[in-house]
Order: sequence, then C-alpha cells, then structure tokens
Amino acid sequence: METKSLFNLQKALAQPVKVCMFDLVDDASAAQEIGEETEDGAIYTITLRRVQVHHTASKGQRWLGVENESAMNLYETCKIRTIKAGTLEKLVEYLVSAFKGNDSTYVTIFLCTYRAFASTKQVLDLLLNRYGNLHQMNGDVSKLTPDDRMELKNTISNILGAWLDQYSEDFRKPPDYSCLKHLYTYIHQMFPGSDLQRRAHVLLGSFQRHKELDLVQAADHRSCTFTMVEENGFEEPKPDFLSFVANVVAEQFTLMDAELFKKVVPYHCLGSIWSQRDKKGKEHVAPTIRATVTQFNRVTNCVIATCLSDKTLKPQHRAKIIERWIDVARECRIFKNFSSLRAILSALQCNSVHRLKKSWDEVSRENIRIFQELSEIFSDDNNHSLSRELLIKEGTSKFATLDLNPKRAQKRQQQQKELGVMQGTIPYLGTFLTDLVMLDTAVKDHLDGGLINFEKRRKEFEVIAQIKLLQSACNNYSFTPDHRFVEWFRSVGRLTEAESYNLSCEIEPLAESASNTLKAKKNTGIIKRWSDRSTPGADAPCTGAQSRSCEQLKYGPYLGGGDAGDSVSVTSAGSSNSDVEEINISFISESPDSQEKKQVDDCCIIRVSLDVDNGNMYKSILVTSQDKTPVVIRKAMAKHNLDGDRPEDYQLVQIIAEDKELKIPDNANVFYAMNSSVNYDFMLKKRGHSKPGKPKHVSSSTLPRMKQKGLKITKSIF
Repeated sequence: METKSLFNLQKALAQPVKVCMFDLVDDASAAQEIGEETEDGAIYTITLRRVQVHHTASKGQRWLGVENESAMNLYETCKIRTIKAGTLEKLVEYLVSAFKGNDSTYVTIFLCTYRAFASTKQVLDLLLNRYGNLHQMNGDVSKLTPDDRMELKNTISNILGAWLDQYSEDFRKPPDYSCLKHLYTYIHQMFPGSDLQRRAHVLLGSFQRHKELDLVQAADHRSCTFTMVEENGFEEPKPDFLSFVANVVAEQFTLMDAELFKKVVPYHCLGSIWSQRDKKGKEHVAPTIRATVTQFNRVTNCVIATCLSDKTLKPQHRAKIIERWIDVARECRIFKNFSSLRAILSALQCNSVHRLKKSWDEVSRENIRIFQELSEIFSDDNNHSLSRELLIKEGTSKFATLDLNPKRAQKRQQQQKELGVMQGTIPYLGTFLTDLVMLDTAVKDHLDGGLINFEKRRKEFEVIAQIKLLQSACNNYSFTPDHRFVEWFRSVGRLTEAESYNLSCEIEPLAESASNTLKAKKNTGIIKRWSDRSTPGADAPCTGAQSRSCEQLKYGPYLGGGDAGDSVSVTSAGSSNSDVEEINISFISESPDSQEKKQVDDCCIIRVSLDVDNGNMYKSILVTSQDKTPVVIRKAMAKHNLDGDRPEDYQLVQIIAEDKELKIPDNANVFYAMNSSVNYDFMLKKRGHSKPGKPKHVSSSTLPRMKQKGLKITKSIF
C-alpha cells in the first residue's frame, strides 16, 4: 500500500512526457488530440502539442537574411496528458501535478468552477488530508528527496494562496467560519510564520469584523423608528428629466453599471448556480448578479415612467422625452455601456411606449434612424453575432468603434481621445448567462461510471474568463457621481406592466394607436425577459425564440470547440412567479432565411410557460422522441416549481400564433405531434380554466409531420 501511495505522489510531481521531435516547419498547429488514457478513477486526454524552440540563427542564415523566416522555425513536439474526467478525489489530487506540469490553467479553472460539483469543505478536506504530512518523516513524504519535498510544499502553498486571494468568499461561512479556521490551523502547522499564514489570519479577522459591524447596523436599524424631516419643512422641487443633458445621464448610468459589474462574482454566472435561483431555499444565490438585474430594471422602469407618468403632456413634448432617451442610448453606446443601452432600447420598444403613435410621429427622422441602428446591435441573427463581435472588438479597446456617425458622437469621441480618457466596456450580462445556462444543460455533468466531466468546466471557464477580462477593463472609467441626478433617479416611481399599459391607453386610447408608425416588421421581435426574484419591476411581453441547428449553435466567441456528440439543450432563466423582477430585453428576430432546422438527433428543446397573467416567463425543456405528453408536463411542472399540483390537472398546448394554438393530445408523442415549422413555444394550461378571447385551436392531424429526426435548438433563450 505504501509503495502504491509513493508511486502516486511521485507521479504527481513528475514532468509530463515529452517526445523530442524537432521539425523545420512552416506553421505549427496548437495541439492534436491522439487518444485517451484511463486509470482508476480518472480519464486523461492525450495531446501532442508543438512548442516553438527559441534558437539563434546561424552565421549562414544571417548572411542569407533568413533568420526571421518562418521556414526556419524549430518546434518541439510534447506529449501532454490532461485530465478529462475523474472522481472528486482524483480531481483534487491532480491540482499538484497540473500546477507543476503543462496543464497550467487547471488550478485556475478548478478553483473557479468546483462549486458546480463539490462544496468548499469537501475540496478543502480532500486537499489537506491528501497532503497533510509535509513535515512528517514517514509515509510518502519520507521517500521523497529534499528538493521534491520542498517543491511539493511550495506547490501546496501556491494553490492555497490562490484560493484565498481569488475566492476568499468561499470561506465566508458565518458564524464560526469553520473552513477558514481549518485552513488556518493547517497553514500554521505546515507554513509557520509565512506570508500565507498572515493572509489567512487577516482574512479571518476581516470576516469577524464585518460580522460584528453587521450586527451593530442591524441593531441601529431596529432602534431607528422615526423619519428625518428637513428643517425648512418642505422639499425641493423634483427636477424634470429634460433638465439633464444626455451625456450626464449616460455617464451616471455607466458609473452605476460599472460598479455593479466589477462586483459580479464570475462563478455566480455558472448555469448550475444561476438556474437554481428561483428554487425554494435558494433566494440568496448569486446576489451580485441579482444586483445587476435590479439596476437593469430600474433603468428600464425609469424610461417607461418618464414617457408615461404625465398624462397631460402633448405629443410634441412626449416626443422630446423619447428623443432625449435616444440621445442617452447613443451616449451609452459611445461609453460602451451595452447594459444600459439595451435597457433603454427595451423600454422604448415595450408595448406601452411603442404604441404611442402620436408621440412617435413627432420624433425626428434622425432620431428614428439612430434608434433603429442602435437596436440592430442586439439583433439575434446568428446567435447575436453583432453584439458578440462588438464585445470582441471593443472589449479592451480604449474607445468605441462606432458604425453610426452622428456629428455629436464623433466630436465627443475626439474630445476623449485628446484628453487621453480611456473607457471600459460594460456588457449585457444576459448574453454570458445565456451561454452558461445553455452550456450547463448541453453537456453532461458526469460521464459513464459517475466520473465528473471536467471538460465541461474548461468550456465554462472560457466564458467566465471573458467576464473577468471585461471587469478589469471597467477600471478605466473615471466618472464622478452627480448627486442631483442620482436622487432624481432613485425617486422615480415604479410602474407594473398593467399600470404602464393602462397609462398608455389613457394617453392614446386603443382605437387611436391601432396603426403605429413604428410597427414592427414581420421578422422583428420586441421584448424578451430576464427574471430575478426581487422587487417587482417593469414587465413586458415576450416573443418566441427562433430554432437553430445543433451544429450551427455557437456559444459565441467565448467558447471553444466541444464534443460534437454532446446533445444540446437549454435551461431558461425565466420564471413565472408573480413576485419576480423582470428585465426587458429588446432584440430583432432572426429572418426566415436564416432559420435553418437541421436535424441531428432524436430530441428537441421547447419553451414552456404557464397560462397565467405573467405567463410569458419560459422554462426550456428537453424533449426526446420517446417522451409522451404526461412526461413533458411533469418536466415543465418541475421547472416551474409546481410541486403541489397534479400533472393530470394540466394540458399542453403549442403556441402557433397570437390567436392560434395547437393542443397536444393527452398521450401523444410530443416530438412528432408538435408543429416543427413554427417556434417551439408551449404553454401549460390548467384544465377547465379559460381566459377571455381564447385562441383558436388547431388539430394536430392537420399539421405537417416531421419525417426526419433531429435536434432542434432554440436560440439564446433567457
């Protein structure tokens, strides 16, 4: 037993195998996978990687002037072994060999993503128990050379240091902070007097002080039972929105958004974590993302409220407000604040504002042009390729690369360049969350035999790395708060969807706004929604997402290649609960020409909502060719947290159009009974419960049957 343990420990410290093959080549491919190796509890991927060898040109080469020619580049081919899947014990053990070997990113990826398959206590216990005898002269360590023992000690110190520095929140477990205390005890024994011990001690003290401060603040809050009143007895008049110039509003939104985005904990974005937020007992999950959701909704509500609150405004004056918001959106684009940009566009496209024909008629042509061009940024053609390309192009650049060229925007950009002002980039976080939720459902957590699929975590980290990069770039913003605007912004009243729509109808009754000059074209969608369990915000209707081929589904530029055999599905981030807060997401739908539905497997993804007033909150369900209607209903009920209801009390219908539905028979094979030529949007309806204006039902037998089998992927469901 001791021999086997020694072998494992020595192997953990061993260098990866290098095959010394030197070639004069024109180019070098990054890596070539040649197979896999299986050991007890782990699967390793074997790749050949060609690494350029630095060398000095010979005298003859310098004389011929070819010392820099690519034809003379010399490469060494190395055989690299990286872990693909394993038990938790093997994944923790691999931290040491990966840190020393050529799998240099493993430690970073593991520390960022391990919460998807293990707890902090589990990982810490395994790591400390495995390497807990560094000073004892028996067992494995006694067989190592002094140099190997020192190298192992330094490796463990570096891993623990990275954990403490980058993910200190993992150890914030009040009231006793047991994991941090356990770690501190280990460090005190193994690394007495080290900088690592000092950092652990400082972190523990910081947590304890914050705990005491929270208790004091809570006590002060309970004791404060009166409201402060200004001495002069009256409040200052509330500023009018038009009194704020557009660039000031955009600067303040950018300042707020940047501070919240920098505080986002990247691993909170993991699909396995974010998709759990609506479940009972998970209300505390991903607080940093919830904060960005709240801010997005506040901006959206602010736009809607300023456009609708004063019913006495004439259309010309209301048009001025709309134009000012378009100016703010343009300034947000210049500041590369895609979050508030999308929030403003979503609000202007929501039904309550969009239907105001008389007001939009008064908006200038130039503003309409700018509004349409800005809206094109968030077109969902090719999986939102335009907005993704902009993030790649501008993510870490100093300035926005504008396609629209209004003189004022160009002048502002020139002034920033002259002053040397650098800008960050604030993305629309929903794009990343969608990618990670899709990826979480698309790739299995475990392989055959119950091994943890770590390749999935590598793919997830490619998205998270982009978030980290953009967070770093946000430090380039240097705006200062405008307290007058901040106070006004916080004072804007909240409107529910019903309230905003009723106000809109009072401003322009239904008959007067029947034909809106901005009526969407046939292939243009208006609003989708992003939900969070928080205070109610502005709501908006939802349109269906288009289907897309598995092979054509791109997770964006942030995800590398994956296994082509992975079946892809999507878990929607939406919820149908009445107390959720919703983000309005504007987008332009994919044109019919690009709606390819290539069949790849015997399954598809459908989106299922509930037949309630807030029924446009979807959950995505994977449907196989074997699933009957009761099975799909049970899946949908589980996603919508309908644990107390009976499946037989519900029926499943497919939404064909606004006034047309397809009722799925009670025991049908949903995969073949559904209409594959329209969006895969479904609804759970309570039997015996109907609403006024019931849509027309369509018989399943009249629909075209799907002859091929395939995997149909909904696009960017969120």
